[in-house]
Amino acid sequence: MKTATNPFIPPAGGATQADLARPVSTSTVPSILPGLALAAAIAVAAYLARSIPGLGAFSPMILAIVIGMAFHNLVGTPKLARPGIVFSLRRLLRGAIILLGFQLTFGQIASVGAQGLLIIVATVVATFVCTVYAGRVLGVDRKLTELIAAGTSICGASAIIATNTVTDAHDEDVAYAIACVTIFGSIAMFTYPLLSGILQLGPQAYGLWSGASIHEIAQVAAASFQQGQHAGEIGTVVKLGRVSLLAPVVLALNLKARLSAGHAAVKGARPPLPWFVLGFIAVVGLNSTIAIPPEGTKMIATLTTFLLTVALAAMGLETDISRLYARGLRPAILGAVAFLFIATFCLTLVKLTG
Repeated sequence: MKTATNPFIPPAGGATQADLARPVSTSTVPSILPGLALAAAIAVAAYLARSIPGLGAFSPMILAIVIGMAFHNLVGTPKLARPGIVFSLRRLLRGAIILLGFQLTFGQIASVGAQGLLIIVATVVATFVCTVYAGRVLGVDRKLTELIAAGTSICGASAIIATNTVTDAHDEDVAYAIACVTIFGSIAMFTYPLLSGILQLGPQAYGLWSGASIHEIAQVAAASFQQGQHAGEIGTVVKLGRVSLLAPVVLALNLKARLSAGHAAVKGARPPLPWFVLGFIAVVGLNSTIAIPPEGTKMIATLTTFLLTVALAAMGLETDISRLYARGLRPAILGAVAFLFIATFCLTLVKLTG
């Protein structure tokens, strides 16, 4: 006798990137429409939720994964939506990361200056290495540690979901890492402006500190512009400089994974090259050589954010809170350690360089 299956029962656990790589009926447009429509509807709901008092400080990406998780764990994600969810987590995500390149030019990176670039690179590298080491000491899973390290050192949620294309962690790990950078980035957003006077930081130094150490772009803008237009502009440009390091970090992690797979001599174990990262670099080059009207740039930025929001909504639709809860407090402690390290390390460099 056959057992009836409930199409709304949530899956037993979050999917890894390897799971997403398995053949799914995504070859036809009708098959992906239900899941894509559901993820897009949640993305729209996330944008609308920002009008609620107290939620405007959060990016729609953060709200989308929360709403998606709530839907998945309270209602259940229909099996019919699976192909569209896979499409969102695979195709839409990579396309959005490529489009991120339109928000950056090599000229903007150069405008930070040699000293600023040195601070950015040193902060990103030191924070990533310190977080990975602290993760080992705390006994946090390596994959989750790498996600928290990337989100803290580079650019929050965008870096986490890009890094996971190589790290291949479960969706619960991604959700946990995003929660960490959201919480501690929000703390930085509110505390940095209060500390600028105590630390005797001028607009230039404050903008450099906030841009090089706060997690999300939106959080950087909210914190840095509170100290004036100049501080806000510096903070934004410095933050974009950090975003440019997303490509080399993902490529370095991919190389590390491929070398590890090669040493293990496991046939077919090497992860594929993240070609979308090369697309990101190519788009930055294109944006640096072709003048795009401000209206066009704004439209592309809006589209990019929406696509990332849809991808994170899809991720929420695959995330089980019970498995997230099972991760315990150690990853949260790691997120706090990473946050305190990047804030103090970057501030020390800013002070030392005057």
